[in-house]
Amino acid sequence: MNLSWLPPLPRLKRADKLLIIGVLGPIVLTWVLLVGFDAFLQFARQLSNLGRNGYTLGQAAYYIMLTIPRRFFEMYGNAALIGTLLGLGGLAASNELTALRASGMSRLRIGGAALALVALLSVAALLDAEYVMPPAEARAQGIQLALTARNIAAATGTGLWARDGDSIVNVRSALATHQVMGRGIDLRDVRIYQLDAQGRLLSIRWAAAANYRDGRWQLEQLQQTRFGAGGATRSVLPTAPWKTGLSPRLLELSVLSPNTQAISDLLRNIDYLHGNGLDARVYTDALWQRLFYPLNVLMLVLCTLPLTFGTLRAGGFGKRLLIGLLIAVGWFFLQRALVNLAIVYSVPAWLANLGPILLLAFVAIGVFRRRHA
Repeated sequence: MNLSWLPPLPRLKRADKLLIIGVLGPIVLTWVLLVGFDAFLQFARQLSNLGRNGYTLGQAAYYIMLTIPRRFFEMYGNAALIGTLLGLGGLAASNELTALRASGMSRLRIGGAALALVALLSVAALLDAEYVMPPAEARAQGIQLALTARNIAAATGTGLWARDGDSIVNVRSALATHQVMGRGIDLRDVRIYQLDAQGRLLSIRWAAAANYRDGRWQLEQLQQTRFGAGGATRSVLPTAPWKTGLSPRLLELSVLSPNTQAISDLLRNIDYLHGNGLDARVYTDALWQRLFYPLNVLMLVLCTLPLTFGTLRAGGFGKRLLIGLLIAVGWFFLQRALVNLAIVYSVPAWLANLGPILLLAFVAIGVFRRRHA
């Protein structure tokens, strides 16, 4: 196939390769160490649950393995920040940054090469969050749910199964909802199989949804089939109360966190909630936070890049690394506070998540240009 019509791919200069290799190693190493340390701490916590509801060491290890994709995504921002500071700091300590500057390479150009690598790794993190993390997290959540309650289990593809007295309940999907007193839960595609003492099927109830409001469950669009000696009878009700011993708090544990769902799932849940007049803010916030995640990481790294330049005698690199970490931690809490404040004043979710990033970009570019023009 003749591809001569395609524009030539840009070739990396030796200086770019030096910067990329110098930064890539520390980022990957920091990434692996942060994920490994976090996973080890969680594994140590899981050991206290051994023997509970048949929980074994193998299940604990399998659970930790399933949570690795989520930890890789969650830790990437910190790894990119620390790794970039370590990588460029190492080049500065060996005077290689000084040599690049002497060859005519601007500090903004040096920082641009590091940011390009961070952007590329951000794409890998997003692919992990979109295709690897959701199914793995669903399986991991099923293990923890079985650990919490013996009569509840999450089966991939068939939803949640629970025993409720003489009934078997199957919930195909569940959604988190935003309420005044915190997060609530709405169940979709609910099937309730009622059995007698001998295990014979007495009735089947199917509801399009089940909502928990004011301390009570209510089934929506209920279709009920009863089986008796004379045959089966069917009835349809728009709404009906549901007396169940299932705890709403326990069912909330079965809901996959919006922050660990794929973008396609977030969009589908948002459409469903909006179509039924329900508040979808929990999912819209998670959606825009995911979409703006690479930009957020890039701006945070850009804001700390000035710390890697200058003479090492001016405070020491360890001090600069500490300052960078404090900036990252402070920014995390400030961003969450701004987003929560935006929710109170009904600011659109996209603007609530984009606004803090634009503020960080303005500060980062201003500081970088002033100190390294």
